[in-house]
Amino acid sequence: MEKLFEQSHKLVGGVNLDFRRYLYAKIDWNSRLIGLLGARGVGKTTLVLQYIKENLNPNEALYVTAEDFHFTENRLLDLADMLVKMGGKRLFIDEIHKYKDWSKELKLIYDYHPDLKVVFTGSSVLDINKGVADLSRRAVMYHMYGLSFREYLHVFHGISAPVFSLEEIIAQKITLPELKHPLPLFKDYLENGYYPFAKESGYDFRLTQILNQTLETDIPQYADMNVATGRKLRQLLMIVAQSAPFKPNFSKIAQMLEASRNNIADYFLYIEEAGLIMQLRNHTGGIRGLGKIEKIYLENTNLIYNLARENANIGNIRETFFFNQTRIFADVISSPVADFMIGDMTFEIGGKSKTQKQIQNTPNSFVVKDDIEFGFMNIVPLWQFGMGY
Repeated sequence: MEKLFEQSHKLVGGVNLDFRRYLYAKIDWNSRLIGLLGARGVGKTTLVLQYIKENLNPNEALYVTAEDFHFTENRLLDLADMLVKMGGKRLFIDEIHKYKDWSKELKLIYDYHPDLKVVFTGSSVLDINKGVADLSRRAVMYHMYGLSFREYLHVFHGISAPVFSLEEIIAQKITLPELKHPLPLFKDYLENGYYPFAKESGYDFRLTQILNQTLETDIPQYADMNVATGRKLRQLLMIVAQSAPFKPNFSKIAQMLEASRNNIADYFLYIEEAGLIMQLRNHTGGIRGLGKIEKIYLENTNLIYNLARENANIGNIRETFFFNQTRIFADVISSPVADFMIGDMTFEIGGKSKTQKQIQNTPNSFVVKDDIEFGFMNIVPLWQFGMGY
């Protein structure tokens, strides 16, 4: 226990408080059991350590990772018992999916220790989703995504900006005195700015590692796949990365991968739940429902550049950015006449030469253009949709 506290103090003491992610203020930290989920590398650990450092007595709060060798011979439940006896009030468990039967023990901790508040994080979203069902009446769940363009500006360039609503964005109300020419920074964000660890060296290599771990370990373990099937998942991602954008034809994909057509939809679902793709659905269910899948995108533009390299399609990149950023604060679905719909608003995405032709007879419609700094009328710069969270 002493070594765990020593390591906890070290990590909490070393975390930087210069910037807090968008989700920090949205979490109800007084809840008894909080789950923080998200794909590998989006910054969950840093957020938790920041909260401890800024708000808690370090002698009453313990941060542990389920990967610690301590848990090869000791149970989480026993740790919670000991922590409470020592006067501890908060337990933070990182990478909880690494711990066998984690959901069962969390239920017991919740039931046995009503005065202990617990926060857990998980990167392997597939396994976490399975376990969360057991905690549905107990845990308050939050999902964390990568940096918005707004957050990137602060973290990488020290440019602060408030969060703008969708209504403010389409009404051309974004003013950033510190940002005179956003396009060069926007281009860098699209290639290298989505994950907080992009500030460190070897970004491309680490991003490749995350892809490999997710495709070769996380998904195969969850879905009981063999190595060969794991390789097919990578092929699927490559297809999506190089598309303009990708409209799924399961029969054709099955033929290309030499796989059963019946398995392709499952493969896409696994990759989506692991945080590597987004599936755009139609009006019958929306992004959170069961509508028909119209298009499939990689989860963010950095993944496109990592996988497709020089074959990255600019139209795919633009649509991926719009979908990736707006889905955090809106229910985005496919449009029968353009690219996307949010509520009763229609959005057509393109470069600066994009015309109004496709949406000229559609009420409440907007042309979202890349490569322009400012908008007018119903023309909105693409980069501004990165200011919404």
